[in-house]
Amino acid sequence: MKIALIGYGKMGKAIEKIALSRGHQIVSVIDINTADGFSSGEFKSADVAIEFTTPDTAFNNYMKAFEAGVPVVSGTTGWLDRIDEVKKMCKNEGKTFFYASNFSIGVNIFFAVNKYLAKIMNNFPAYDVRMTETHHIHKLDAPSGTAITLAEDILANVERKNRWTLDKEEQAADLPIHAIREGEVPGIHEIVYDSEVDYISIKHDAKSREGFALGAVVAAEFTAGKVGFLGMNDMLKF
Repeated sequence: MKIALIGYGKMGKAIEKIALSRGHQIVSVIDINTADGFSSGEFKSADVAIEFTTPDTAFNNYMKAFEAGVPVVSGTTGWLDRIDEVKKMCKNEGKTFFYASNFSIGVNIFFAVNKYLAKIMNNFPAYDVRMTETHHIHKLDAPSGTAITLAEDILANVERKNRWTLDKEEQAADLPIHAIREGEVPGIHEIVYDSEVDYISIKHDAKSREGFALGAVVAAEFTAGKVGFLGMNDMLKF
């Protein structure tokens, strides 16, 4: 499969290594110094583009890739205020877009466990719930996209909570997310249900970026040849 990379930071390089090890070909690399590469024949020849950039540039990257006729797999977070526009283009214009706030298979298992636990804890109001997420100092958005996904699944299932808040709990119905940025931490997410007598916690701790990169390449393999708006649930079928 021919893959184009949009973004060539640490994640882009990790994706390149895994894609090559799985027998794929990297036909185009677009980074801040090669932003005009979307119009190149090499980019247009790609079966799929994998995009990991910044919240400010992501949406424009999608539009350029769509214009070139290349499906996109993206793990960039912090741009979701425009996700409905992408979904509309997939539905009405036949574009192909695969989005995940986190491509790690382990994290997506964690998503499923979180949702199941939230359904159980809805029946036990003595337990309050909070979340902590920790990432490297280079991460631009807070809370993380993964934390927001986890929070949204809790809010959908725990009736006594109606919104998430960053770092502080202003009212009893708030789900506070404490965001920590330190060192080179790939990603840690912990959810705690706390009562006067005990607490229950679930936690995912990424050892490296390899799990995210592998998941992104597997998603690209899944996306090639398909049409529409796709996500990890389509691929993993939990």
